[in-house]
Amino acid sequence: MPPRNKYMGAQRPKNFKGTLGRLLGYLKPYRGRLALVLICIAVQSLANIIATSLLQPLLNGLAAKAGSDIALTGLPFIDKYALGDTSEKLVYLGAVIGLMAAIYLLSLGANYLFNRLQIAISTSTIKKLRDDLFTHMQSLPIKLFDTTTHGELMSRYTNDIDMMNEFIARAIPQFISSIITIVGIFVIMFIKSWQLALVMIGMLIIMGIIVKFIGGRSKKNFVAQQASVGKLNGYVEEMTEGQKVVKAFNHEQNAIAEYDVINTNLQRVATRANAYANVMGPIMNNLSHFFYAGIAIFGALIASDSDNALKYVGIIAVFLLYIRNITMPIQQISQQINLLFMAVAGGERVFALMDMPSEVDDGYVTLVYANIDENGNITESETRTGHWAWKHPHGDGTVTYTELKGDVVFEDVTFGYEENKTVLHNVSLYAHPGQKIAFVGSTGAGKTTITNLINRFYDVPDGKIRYDGININKIKKADLRRSLAMVLQDTHLFTGTVIDNIRYGRLDATDEECIAAAKSANAHQFIKHLPDGYNTMLTRDGENLSQGQRQLIAIARAAVADPPVLILDEATSSIDTRTEWLIEKGMDALMEGRTTFVIAHRLSTVRNSDAIMVLEHGVIIERGNHDDLIAQKGKYYQLYTGMFELS
Repeated sequence: MPPRNKYMGAQRPKNFKGTLGRLLGYLKPYRGRLALVLICIAVQSLANIIATSLLQPLLNGLAAKAGSDIALTGLPFIDKYALGDTSEKLVYLGAVIGLMAAIYLLSLGANYLFNRLQIAISTSTIKKLRDDLFTHMQSLPIKLFDTTTHGELMSRYTNDIDMMNEFIARAIPQFISSIITIVGIFVIMFIKSWQLALVMIGMLIIMGIIVKFIGGRSKKNFVAQQASVGKLNGYVEEMTEGQKVVKAFNHEQNAIAEYDVINTNLQRVATRANAYANVMGPIMNNLSHFFYAGIAIFGALIASDSDNALKYVGIIAVFLLYIRNITMPIQQISQQINLLFMAVAGGERVFALMDMPSEVDDGYVTLVYANIDENGNITESETRTGHWAWKHPHGDGTVTYTELKGDVVFEDVTFGYEENKTVLHNVSLYAHPGQKIAFVGSTGAGKTTITNLINRFYDVPDGKIRYDGININKIKKADLRRSLAMVLQDTHLFTGTVIDNIRYGRLDATDEECIAAAKSANAHQFIKHLPDGYNTMLTRDGENLSQGQRQLIAIARAAVADPPVLILDEATSSIDTRTEWLIEKGMDALMEGRTTFVIAHRLSTVRNSDAIMVLEHGVIIERGNHDDLIAQKGKYYQLYTGMFELS
């Protein structure tokens, strides 16, 4: 098997702008709704700013007199009451308060609408992201799944995409709202008092420097945090799947120690990341107190030098409120910057998986239903006939058909999962239709690699593999795999009923065909005694079944596929002797007329093979049937008689 890359993933974004642009590109289908969201955000932000600015005419109305130079609302039908007696002033105050309430209600309505729209946009966008990721993952070569932990892949769907969702659903609207709020506040500040506005700018420059300093360090550590979470997920997934092995070998303390190293590293980078992120709030709050006092002092000094100090009372009050209001959006911007860094870090990991090249399939020979007459002439059929043929188009426009028989030939095949590390060395073998070929050898000798090459899970760089005389590189992978059925040592059952799991071998199989396949695999008897028989629900990889029962269902799945070629990779290794005997009876009938490749550690299961290949370090060192190899008294004889044991 190829070496396992335990923790795939970049430590930091290599293309920040490109990843961000690609993420934002997923929002393009929602441009119309995004425009409405933007309008709602602008209405909400500006409404809050305008409502706050009405505090000045509200206070000024108390001191307003006929002919006084004090700013009021600018609405004559309201302002006239501010210049009257006490009862009229009360009418003025009530009108201004009512106007403020109406503006705040408008802000509330805009906020509700944009939140509803943004939630719909973010959930739709994330669904499209997950769909694209999962769809592309199905097209990736098997090598990726052989070399990457499942937990590391799962972290793309959970932690990384969750960060992207947070960015789309929360960070973007809050960032836009904060920018509009800051700009709007500055515009009104300059209108009311340019001197105090300049003081505010100086104070905010100080805030900006602090935000930039902390944000830069926060970015680096949030990227490291994302990568560390992926490592932790990968390790937990490995330990969860292998918990029985951990306990069987008393490896608990070692597992805890290794976990502690990974978890401690996550703690370290998460502490640094969140320390920088969380310190922003207290710093901004304390600075706002200093700025609050500063504006009050400067405002008082300006008012003391004015001939009409009363008009500055409302201005100073509004500025003091704006200080409170402006620090929050600045703090939110810093928080959204942190979310941005986390989303880009997660996005780069997600897009890195999306950008992995799909499994290359340059085959053009396809598998079709066929009619074969008594003279051997083949014609294509649109319906299932029980016969198959390879449809081989040629460059001159002609098409030839070759009957699917299951004739497999290896010609000087050399292969390695890694460059400069060869697993198979000049392997040549043949399996004629209906023959049972067994592979025997130590772990790592190359037995499973041969079956991987027959399926084109990996392509052969040197040598050729011919299937019914056709180079398998010319056969489309999906069609090639339709002609094969595999039963692996590690079975995998899907959530669903027993009969659905059997039907996975051929999705158009009827219930009767599935039951017949179960009978041929000798699974029918135990299935009948399940609580709901064939309709019994299986969950979590069939945890309510024994290992042997799961293996029987996997064999039934292969049987219902009704292929001309079977590959049994340690198919009976997890089954007791009696069950193995039952399976062998069913398998003998199943293998009748089919080419079968068998990998087995139990040599008793391969005695009736037409040919047995003994592999050692990727080389076939012996071949022949059981009697021939016993007579040779070589490696097979030593293994069979117990002089040596398979490892």
